[in-house]
Amino acid sequence: MSDPAESQARRRFLKIAVVGAAVAPVAAGLLPRMAAAQDSAPHLDPNDPTAKALAYTEDANTAKGNPVYKEGSACHNCNFYKGHTEMTYGPCDLFPSKVVSAKGWCASWTKKV
Repeated sequence: MSDPAESQARRRFLKIAVVGAAVAPVAAGLLPRMAAAQDSAPHLDPNDPTAKALAYTEDANTAKGNPVYKEGSACHNCNFYKGHTEMTYGPCDLFPSKVVSAKGWCASWTKKV
């Protein structure tokens, strides 16, 4: 006869496998929609009051005259930027519900850790 503990482990594994197989198609359908929702978020307008207060610009090269600008700094390498490296625009913790240019810059730039 088989060991009861082994039978319970096998049953638990089968339950998890069945649930995982049922959830996988649902997750596969939802993840692209969530990514598309991120792409449809409005771009941050440089004239937005918060953007102006932080001297946001969509091109870091135009910020070189700003006294707090550091050479090589841009949104894509900022700790607040949450976009992927291949994204042109991505979410930023400082500007909720808006996306910022990966090539942009603002005075709150903090090196990504």
